[in-house]
Amino acid sequence: MKNKNTVLVIAVFAILAAVLLAGCAPSAQEDEQITITMWFGRQEFVPHDQFARFHAENPNIRVEWDVIPLEQAHTDFLRNHAAGSAPDVVQIFQTPLTGHYNWDYSSADGRIRKLYRLGKELNWNAEMDVDWNRDFPRDQIPMDETFNPFNGWEPFESLSDDEKLRFSWHNLAWMLAQFMHGEQGALLVASQLASCAPTYDAKLYAASQTFDEARHVEVFTRYLQEKIGILYPVNDNLKALLDKILSDPRWDLKFIGMQIIIEGLALAAFNTLKMTAHDPLLKDIIHLVIRDEARHVTFGVNYLQDYVETLSEEELEDRAHFAYEACVVMRERLIATEVFEEFGWDVDQARKVTLDSQIMAQFRNLLFTRIMPNLRRIGLLTESVRPRFEKLGILQFENLGDDGEIDWAELSKPLYEQAS
Repeated sequence: MKNKNTVLVIAVFAILAAVLLAGCAPSAQEDEQITITMWFGRQEFVPHDQFARFHAENPNIRVEWDVIPLEQAHTDFLRNHAAGSAPDVVQIFQTPLTGHYNWDYSSADGRIRKLYRLGKELNWNAEMDVDWNRDFPRDQIPMDETFNPFNGWEPFESLSDDEKLRFSWHNLAWMLAQFMHGEQGALLVASQLASCAPTYDAKLYAASQTFDEARHVEVFTRYLQEKIGILYPVNDNLKALLDKILSDPRWDLKFIGMQIIIEGLALAAFNTLKMTAHDPLLKDIIHLVIRDEARHVTFGVNYLQDYVETLSEEELEDRAHFAYEACVVMRERLIATEVFEEFGWDVDQARKVTLDSQIMAQFRNLLFTRIMPNLRRIGLLTESVRPRFEKLGILQFENLGDDGEIDWAELSKPLYEQAS
């Protein structure tokens, strides 16, 4: 027990150091007092000396902590975030992850190794390779209004022109915030895959993807902070799916949830945003992110295809139904509930307008054009789930092109061929 607690203390101190270095805590001079707030999921995670040693070594830093049960941490965090009192550090999920060593360092899959090499060759730096000196006018609409489902709806039309402009920026901020939160989820899952993926090639690729996802979190965070100045919390439905993927012990379910569903949906959404956004800077950012995400989805499809064939019928059905439920959850991720609340609208009514909008229905379905062919390719469109996907209106996309046949020429294109 003593050794375990020592490890926990070291880990917590490392987190505190990271918070201070990252500037997450309030800034202060060396002789000024700093307060860092922390939440723990269980009492046993709290250092046994309750930070006495840390306080002794850092007299100008005070750590305030609380134990928030895991089942209520998310709700409490959203409430505190809205009130401007969210903690600096919060631990929400646990996972019974089982890691795998692989002592065979030979490459068993040339496709995965080639994707790994492409990831190294097509690396980019969010600080040096993006021109952050460009500013899009805040008095202009940032997105194509053709995709606004509230055109003609009385509560929206009754807004002044300034409020309609504010709505457009808030709507974009909400969308980008969900991208940012989803990318953090992808970062965490990719880091898990580096540990639990069974083959050497998969571990290498998962490690390279972890770095990609960190870069995506960085670039979306910077754009939201510097160019928009509005930050929305993670959508409940997206958070629920991320929790499921992160806390499930099965490595293949993590692949299905992240590489096929979330990344596939994000890839289609990024392509749509690239076409509809007006800010050239945002377009360039999205272009770079798309190049990474295309490799990630291709990795997931190619790695899962052979493995799914080894599953028993019961295991296969379990994965197929998980994929269906994940798609249902991700459809709800597209509902900007928090924006509706910001403008004082009836949330249920605004949600109905969004769901009933023909434009938004086409947009939502378009996002699944990448997912359905890939689910078919890896064998997860079983007879038991096909009627359920058909009821969602997205089974029709199953025979479109999938990511199983790798377009090496497309994936190998120079990074800045289209970026300005």
